Amino acid sequence: QVQLVESGGGSVQTGRSLTLSCVASGTTFSETEMAWFRQAPDKGREGVAFAGIRSEVRNVDASVKARFRIFRDDFKNTISLYMTNLEPEDTAMYYCAARPPGGSLYRVSTYPWWGRGTQVTVFT
Repeated sequence: QVQLVESGGGSVQTGRSLTLSCVASGTTFSETEMAWFRQAPDKGREGVAFAGIRSEVRNVDASVKARFRIFRDDFKNTISLYMTNLEPEDTAMYYCAARPPGGSLYRVSTYPWWGRGTQVTVFT
């Protein structure tokens, strides 16, 4: 059973930074594609960042590319999302997701495993 556990969310002021982490278990992590999604109230789930196996492919959505970075550590079975210069529009529940290799980067249906999410709230 694959389990994903996120941490690092919180409530911060505009312009501050946060680092989210996700620890995976129950899968061969080095052979698993990982991604971060977020979902704001009354909006659909959107892809934020992606890290392919061995980090051969890393992607951050254009909307946050200048401010967010994704890293994966295959020794610790962990991915991290470094978020800087946060804006109120970044307020959302952030989810870690995992899948076997293959598929469109941010197609939600291709990710069979999801964490429970960690809330990020950015206030002015």
